[in-house]
Amino acid sequence: MRWYSHLYVGEEAAKKRYAVIQKIRRGEKSRLVYVITPPSGGNNILDIYQAAEFFHPHYQERDPLVLGVALGYEEALEVAGKIVGEMYRTTGGFSLETFLAQKDSER
Repeated sequence: MRWYSHLYVGEEAAKKRYAVIQKIRRGEKSRLVYVITPPSGGNNILDIYQAAEFFHPHYQERDPLVLGVALGYEEALEVAGKIVGEMYRTTGGFSLETFLAQKDSER
């Protein structure tokens, strides 16, 4: 698993940022913790996984990039919405690759 250098964190997750990230790194299966990643396929813009599901070998074989973390599904939707909104404002479209490349070149 790789971590995005400009990680998006939900409001509740931010209050416990260190603990949430450590749980994910240690592979602790919490039903409250969600991760947001680039899409695994199809026409999705992003994927949202419950941390408990995220640690199946199937997902780890892909060496996923974690773009965001959240506590609870609603917060995960908010974080994903923030990423997509910023992506559209920055690029004028919905290309995650273009957005991440632009964001990395800006900083």
